Amino acid sequence: MKKIIGLALLLASQLSTAALNDDIHLRGQWTQGGMVLGVAPAGSQVELNGEPIMVSESGNFVVGFGRDEKGPAILHVTHQGESWQQSFPISQRDYKIQDIHGISQKIMKPNPANVQRSKTEAALVYTARQTKREGLDFLLGFKWPAKGPITGVYGSQRIYNDVPGRPHFGLDIAGPVGTPIYAPAAGVVTLTHDDMFYSGGTLIIDHGMGISSTMIHLSKILVKEGQQVKTGDLIAEMGKSGRATGPHLDWRINWFNVRLDPQLVVSE
Repeated sequence: MKKIIGLALLLASQLSTAALNDDIHLRGQWTQGGMVLGVAPAGSQVELNGEPIMVSESGNFVVGFGRDEKGPAILHVTHQGESWQQSFPISQRDYKIQDIHGISQKIMKPNPANVQRSKTEAALVYTARQTKREGLDFLLGFKWPAKGPITGVYGSQRIYNDVPGRPHFGLDIAGPVGTPIYAPAAGVVTLTHDDMFYSGGTLIIDHGMGISSTMIHLSKILVKEGQQVKTGDLIAEMGKSGRATGPHLDWRINWFNVRLDPQLVVSE
């Protein structure tokens, strides 16, 4: 009897999963630094690796994977008593690692006052990236925010005097101070700061569902917090503020606290 009940439950599970197969659509890259867009029936609940994620009223959702994500990514969807689950392997990437020796102790050990200042500023950035706005601006894709040669890529890392530094989580675009910077996608400005210790002029735009763009080392910010911007709007000017060795834009994309690779999402 127990075997019959168990078989019946298994068949019911398989039928339930099959019933949702045609109603769940996914697109994106299942890789470190990647972003995947999904659509499920309206009213669905979605979990990634057992954790609930935001779902819009229309059933849209998004997930992202960090630089060192090992996988697999297990996606689970429930809707009106039906259940669907699938496991996706996360492809692993090789990153550029650079050894640098002869760095002065002054640089290796910043002034304690500056360390405390950077912690306070990091808290502002963290809060701005926690915005849970159900906007879907990110669905229209991302455009390049500035023109210029790429001088730094996502995931690269420097080792200073045999001490690993933090990986680089952005995309560096070089150019003269004052080079115009445009909104890579529509959204709402959630943070503007003229002079952070590490990042200098800093601007964050929320694109909805936890997806945000961060622009740093700016010389001038041309928008205000709470302002809505459209794709291609002029938002700032390139600079070399903060701890930058030369003028450039460092463009970063997040899914809440997960750092994504801008080169994997930019379309034109």
